Amino acid sequence: MPLAPSNAEVSFDQLTLDPYPVYRRMRAETPVVRVESVKRTFLTKAAHTRLVKDNPELFSSNDPNTPMQPAFRAHTLMRKDGAAHRRERMAMQPSFTPKVIKSNWAEKYEAIAKDYIARLPQDGGVDLYRDLCGPVAARILAVILGIEDATDEQMMRWSQNLIDGAGNFAWRPGPFEVTDRANDEMNALFDRIAQRHLADPGPSAFSVMLNAKDPIPREQIYANLKIAIGGGINEPRDALATIVYGLLRDPGQFEEVRRQEAWDAAFEEGVRWVAPIQASSRLVLEDCQIGGWDIPKGDTVMTIQASSNRDEDVYENGEDFIVFRPSNPHQAFGSGPHHCAGANIARRTVGQIMLPLLFDAFPRMSLPDAEAVQWRGFGFRGPINLPVRLN
Repeated sequence: MPLAPSNAEVSFDQLTLDPYPVYRRMRAETPVVRVESVKRTFLTKAAHTRLVKDNPELFSSNDPNTPMQPAFRAHTLMRKDGAAHRRERMAMQPSFTPKVIKSNWAEKYEAIAKDYIARLPQDGGVDLYRDLCGPVAARILAVILGIEDATDEQMMRWSQNLIDGAGNFAWRPGPFEVTDRANDEMNALFDRIAQRHLADPGPSAFSVMLNAKDPIPREQIYANLKIAIGGGINEPRDALATIVYGLLRDPGQFEEVRRQEAWDAAFEEGVRWVAPIQASSRLVLEDCQIGGWDIPKGDTVMTIQASSNRDEDVYENGEDFIVFRPSNPHQAFGSGPHHCAGANIARRTVGQIMLPLLFDAFPRMSLPDAEAVQWRGFGFRGPINLPVRLN
């Protein structure tokens, strides 16, 4: 079999600004394709992305040329496999289980959500992305991680800095200069509050990792916290903004969601429609074939969840936001060993708490101009503004 075709036309900026038309063409014409601007072999079909994610023995997370390494100044658990990955993942997993979320965190999440919704004006125009989606996600994450000393502004800035660095597949120097400063600030905070968690253990992720019977090294604890900051704000933030946008664009569907209280279904459709984590890299450990093309050992394939979540083989009208789909086997949280550790938190905070509380408070919220909403991101994607009118 021949090697996959090469595409030298698609630019990194295209993928950042508006990737979905590009992915639609790729699925139809070149579902396995080497994209020169990113130096990865893109996999755009759902069957191929799941195959790779579910087979870590052949497709390793340890991509040697990932911008995540300089962005986080660490070899993080996201780039590890097998026992090493499991040890680090399980170090903070006790804080993220559904049982612990329900018993320790759910009431705190709801109290935070009510507080931040109450801060919004009762009517008029607001940027919901800036004034609610980002700050509430930041505060909830700070609590569960045990780093409440960080301000909302710091949490949001660090998260975006890390996301921009980890998604810097164009290898521009600017994002790494920013992540260096963010890493210094985060390390200083962690150093300052570590002793407090050791003296007074609690259920937060930082405390659980520090007080484990056999703790992972301190630098890996810090790397775990940074991974959580990078993904744990943008996923619920962007999911919430995306779902609100999708619902307000279709008042008829919105009313039916409200009538049925189908907030969980709205959450799943939102993360399918615009996956907060759009793409992931895997290193090919042995010569293999995907979709009839030879994939050589040492190549790096990129699973494009953004595309597989709209695959025509899986979804009818996949480009559209349709809450009441007959089935929704999306890959927004990945699959296999690297299935997103924060999925349960995102489902609880966005689908079961934020959406019903927000629309109970503002049942007549509207989207005056859908075209005014801007979207950005290749590796991570969501709206960067959401101008709405409240009651």
